[in-house]
Amino acid sequence: QVQLVESGGGVVQPGGSLRLSCAASGKIRSIDLMAWYRQAPGKQRELVASVSYDDSTNYVDSVKGRFTISRDTAKNTVDLQMGSLNPEDTAVYYCNSRLSTYGRPWYADKWGQGTQVTVSS
Repeated sequence: QVQLVESGGGVVQPGGSLRLSCAASGKIRSIDLMAWYRQAPGKQRELVASVSYDDSTNYVDSVKGRFTISRDTAKNTVDLQMGSLNPEDTAVYYCNSRLSTYGRPWYADKWGQGTQVTVSS
């Protein structure tokens, strides 16, 4: 079975940087898109950034110029480099992948467990 595992979360001071990583493992046939979402307490889960099979990227306006998403197709990993962090970035960050497996060749979403990012003094 496919599994997504996030890492790199933690506590950082305002203005600091953090790099999140997500690794997908299992019998993956292909990946159409990988993305990072986040959810703060009392708020809806929000799409932060995504990268498609052709390496095209998309960002929510609030992180443009500060965050960078990248993927390694061969390794089935996706990273989120976060800079100029502020308290509003505090949330649980989730890795998401739209992928297909050999057992299920159609595309479906897979989610990681999430990693906590806290920005505070």
